[in-house]
Amino acid sequence: MAEETQAPAATSTPAATTEEVVVVEKPVTESPAPVPEPEVEEKKAEEPKEKEEVVAVEEQPKEAEEAAAPAAAEEPELKIAQSVSFKEESNDVSELPEAQKKALEELKQLIQEALNKHEFTAPPPAPPAKEEEKKEEEAEKVVEIKEEAAEKTAEEAPITEEKKEEAPAVEATPAAEAPAAEAAPAAAVEEVKKEEEVEVKIEDKKEDVKEEATTTTVADVIAAPAVDEDGAKTVEAIEETIVAVASTDPPAAESAPDASSSTKPEETKTEEPKTEEEAAAPAAPPPPPEEVFIYGIPLLGDDRSDVILLKFLRARDFKVKDAFTMIKNTVRWRKEFGIDSLLEEDLGNELEKVVFTKGVDKEGHSVCYNVYGGFQDKELYQNCFGDDEKSKKFLRWRIQFLEKSIRNLDFSPTGICTIVQINDLKNSPGPLKRELRQATNQALTILQDNYPEFVARQVFINVPWWYLAFNKMISPFLTQRTKSKFVFAGPSKSAETLFKYIAPEQVPVQYGGLSKDGDHEFTTSDAVTEIVIKPAAKHTIELPATESCTLVWELRVLGWEVSYGAEFSPSVENGYTVIVSKNRKLGPTDEAVIYDSFKAGEAGKVVITIDNQSGKKKKLLYRTKTKPVSS
Repeated sequence: MAEETQAPAATSTPAATTEEVVVVEKPVTESPAPVPEPEVEEKKAEEPKEKEEVVAVEEQPKEAEEAAAPAAAEEPELKIAQSVSFKEESNDVSELPEAQKKALEELKQLIQEALNKHEFTAPPPAPPAKEEEKKEEEAEKVVEIKEEAAEKTAEEAPITEEKKEEAPAVEATPAAEAPAAEAAPAAAVEEVKKEEEVEVKIEDKKEDVKEEATTTTVADVIAAPAVDEDGAKTVEAIEETIVAVASTDPPAAESAPDASSSTKPEETKTEEPKTEEEAAAPAAPPPPPEEVFIYGIPLLGDDRSDVILLKFLRARDFKVKDAFTMIKNTVRWRKEFGIDSLLEEDLGNELEKVVFTKGVDKEGHSVCYNVYGGFQDKELYQNCFGDDEKSKKFLRWRIQFLEKSIRNLDFSPTGICTIVQINDLKNSPGPLKRELRQATNQALTILQDNYPEFVARQVFINVPWWYLAFNKMISPFLTQRTKSKFVFAGPSKSAETLFKYIAPEQVPVQYGGLSKDGDHEFTTSDAVTEIVIKPAAKHTIELPATESCTLVWELRVLGWEVSYGAEFSPSVENGYTVIVSKNRKLGPTDEAVIYDSFKAGEAGKVVITIDNQSGKKKKLLYRTKTKPVSS
């Protein structure tokens, strides 16, 4: 609907002219609503590339509504500086600056690598929060393992210390109570020394023996004497423990290498045939690069692919990595949104009067019209924004419409691959309609993120004062490249502004042109002549007629308030005059276009007269056609 607002300007953006919009509010005599309608006037400076256009918006006072809209009459003057001379860059790679050529090649290399690795079809990476949670869980597991190991070590250490402390305890036993233990102190010291030697051996074995076997042996050694009822070890228990360790540890140490030596060769023997078979068998070929299409065009391998890639590069100021990320996100979004299936969906045609394509501009761009006033229809508004489900359907319809329009573009290096947007704000519901505002913002976000550089120009017509105020607020957030595509026109200058970019034969009748549906007499290939009629002046058009021919013409005067008449004069002198159409005055509410014809029986001419008695200049549009009379 609107051009992307956050895309950075390209490095090669051409020089832009500056337009200043001045809005002075006064009540309107013709509008039944209290909101004033601005009138835009443009003033051009002498320099063609540095010209400034001043658009002044003024309206005539209305006595009946002056009391009803005092606030509007006191609205302060608004000035908005903006550029309106955007010119599209070339998509021919040979004409690009060297820096842009290099950026394009780098981007193509990144895309090729991603296609080889199937990164476009791979599932999106997990959110950062989940990755952090996984890391925390792994860290917790490591901590738990370390704590368990520390607990086992702590269990061994105290028991060893107890063994050392228990020997002196035996020494301190009174002779009267334990006469049989007189030799215990010396024996206990020797036992402790032997135990220390055993512990040293055990520590040395830990490097060669598996951790599980060593832990089990130590546990068995410690557990046996630890369960005595009196809680103290006897000398005999210590001796048995030492003997058990001495007798069991060496075989374990010997068996460990045997086990490892016996298993490893077997594993090697069983694996060797597999390795030979794998070596003998042909290597499986790598999967071919994936094919990814965007807007119906492959990312690589097509002459049109460079045009697509240049759009993303320009949207990211030729920053290659940013453009590559944008492309990957767009491809992912298109899959999630289901663009391919969306093209086949039947979403109805009730919105065709609100958004439609009609004709081309003077440079060949397709023209899309967005009629915001259509949402004044309460039934249509409810059908589009009544609930979340309807809003989603409207969004899908809008994206479907844009996608179909893009499929009709020519993406060849010299072709037309952008469109012109005409935004009609007449009777727009305005920013107070929350549902419309939300849907518009959502659509705008999708368009600027996934359809970069598809709008050549944004023309806003029938602009009310409040929109200019709104534009002034958002202007600082727009890039210069985006603002250079914006053109604003009030109601009285809308048609004239459109004619700057679109020929009158291509402009729909409701916007001041001569293009209408179901017109078989004249088509868009029949050129229109434009003439300015000065105030209080009369203009005549002479259409030569040959014998047995039919003259056909259609014309309109913007705003009318002029008199129109037509008559036929034969070529012979003193001939009669045939009145084709009586002189009549036409007002703004009369028919927009006059269609007339005359069948000539002899040579002569048809004279059409436009009498402008008003104090304003008028623009006349007309075209004619001569058809032979069938016999």
